[in-house]
Amino acid sequence: MRNLVTHVCGTQRGGVDDIGMREMQSRAFDARNSQYLLIKAPPASGKSRALMYIGLDKITKQGLKKVVVAVPERTIGNSFKTTPLKSDGFFADWIVTPKYNLTTAGGGRKTEAVAEFLSSDEAVLVCTHATLRFAYEKLGAPAFADCVVAIDEFHHTSADAESKLGELVRGLMGNGKTHVVAMTGSYFRGDTMPVLRPEDENRFTRVTYTYYEQLASYEYLKKLGIGYHFYSESYIKAIEEVLDLSKRTIIHIPSVNSAESPKGKNEQVDDLLEFIADGDASQVVRDAATGFYHITRPDGKVLKVADLVDDSPYRETVLASLRHVEQREDLDVIIALGMAKEGFDWIWCEHVLTVGYRNSMTEVIQIIGRATRDAPGKTHAQFTNLVAEPVDEKSEVTEAVNNMLKAISVSLIMEQVLAPNFNFKTKVPESPLHEPAPGVPLYVKGLQEPSSDRVKEIVEDQLDELKVELFQNHFIRLAMSQPDVYTPAEINTQIIPMAIAKRYPDLTDSQVNEVRHAVLLDLNFKNAVSAEPSDPDPEINGELTTKREGENILIKLARKFVNLDDLSIDLIDSINPFEHAYEILSKNLDERILRAIHGSIAASRLPMSDQEAAMLWPSVKAFVQGRGHEPNINAQDPREQRLAHALSIIRSAKRATG
Repeated sequence: MRNLVTHVCGTQRGGVDDIGMREMQSRAFDARNSQYLLIKAPPASGKSRALMYIGLDKITKQGLKKVVVAVPERTIGNSFKTTPLKSDGFFADWIVTPKYNLTTAGGGRKTEAVAEFLSSDEAVLVCTHATLRFAYEKLGAPAFADCVVAIDEFHHTSADAESKLGELVRGLMGNGKTHVVAMTGSYFRGDTMPVLRPEDENRFTRVTYTYYEQLASYEYLKKLGIGYHFYSESYIKAIEEVLDLSKRTIIHIPSVNSAESPKGKNEQVDDLLEFIADGDASQVVRDAATGFYHITRPDGKVLKVADLVDDSPYRETVLASLRHVEQREDLDVIIALGMAKEGFDWIWCEHVLTVGYRNSMTEVIQIIGRATRDAPGKTHAQFTNLVAEPVDEKSEVTEAVNNMLKAISVSLIMEQVLAPNFNFKTKVPESPLHEPAPGVPLYVKGLQEPSSDRVKEIVEDQLDELKVELFQNHFIRLAMSQPDVYTPAEINTQIIPMAIAKRYPDLTDSQVNEVRHAVLLDLNFKNAVSAEPSDPDPEINGELTTKREGENILIKLARKFVNLDDLSIDLIDSINPFEHAYEILSKNLDERILRAIHGSIAASRLPMSDQEAAMLWPSVKAFVQGRGHEPNINAQDPREQRLAHALSIIRSAKRATG
């Protein structure tokens, strides 16, 4: 069997096909006839070009008229600029006229521009999420009939009734005359609110592509490293331990409202520029043409630094210059605050250095994605989180970091995870800008810290009483008894908030929503109990259920999210001291490790014995010989998923026997 496994493992992957498509793009293109298409793939996997292929096919061969692409912020619009595709063998080029690229600088009346585009002969428009929302509110769903509406960074959508982007998607689907292509590198929000309502999500054809598939297809980049570096004083003093100026780097400074921020945002940038200049501020000169800083180092080397924190008139110059960065030597460092986190393309970036805890898994994965594009000479990408040193025992912090690494790894294979939440007191001295926080969350979590003492009191002391009252609420019981009338999302986002507001009339709408999230999180994760859909009583073990299609009224996220405790893996490679504190470094996350983690998760969902895997081995070989590729665990076909799981078990057995 070992020789056969070697034969399958050696199946050629990666590269491009005869019309220029990479593996992920080809997989997405195979689903091009779907009216509603959801593409889940890592940053840098080629989602923007996949959309170009699909959009051109829909308007050329499927009878649709136009493609409208929406991105969350203007800087991402460059990913959808005019792109030649015919030279690689595709049947058409992607053309965006400057007039209808509404993400470029300047220009007003963008809602009117969308309306004008819809009645013009032009085929493609690129705009922001906000512009699309405003146009939809003014024009309505019928205006987008026979159009493809593509939404990039789709995790900005929400099933919440208050989400305007979510309502826009539901409106377009309800009208039934629009095609929707949704793209995201992180199909999870990190909270209890799903991106789509279950009934809407079930209408989408899903295409999934993982980080390990991406690494396997790359020519150069093969490994990802993650480091948590803890400091005890100001991060400005500690940054010299982790900032390697020979690597192209994006530095995300902390918000001025965070405990890690020693001063204002512009002052932080000045300190970083002076550090890069080796303490000689006179060597920092701004280039008027590009807006970049040119910093001369003691050895005579000149580093080019882009400041995205600056909100002076130079900002537009810098943004325009970033669109024209093509060579490695064009730029060395980017300093950012709220930008350069998602959809931002700089293929030469090999290190993202983030200061401060990130309490959103979506944000962490998006930041990591800035460094994971393939580029000549780049074999390793690094994510570094520089954070305040906890006063707790190092062993506790080490365990916490390992769980964090597991959560990140699970997210990299496009699975959903909600990590536990711990608060550690830190050694960061008091900042002149604000009082020091008593504890800083080390874990990615589903909820932000309570916004007020009142919310904190309810969440910490009154949650059990509130749950009992919700179970006894007449309106909720009525809705439970009529699952064909009330959807799970309606009970989640409308009826439960009404019950909470009635019990706590002093809370604002925002605070009611915080308490609602806490209730859902507690029911789905802390209690870890659930009623099966077949149970005769709709209220069992403290959770509300419904018979409708086996769904819970309180959506059972526990069934969708991976439990980190079930993953018995140690991803920590080393714990090293440095001058100001210590660092915890991960093992290199390569294709083999990420694939093994995915196999472990699949095993928990699709139980299979070694004997059954062996029985399926001939079918695995036949699949590879017939299709020319290995069975994929992310395939739409359940049979292919089962064969992929069998192959994973066989590989594990091979590794165990040497």
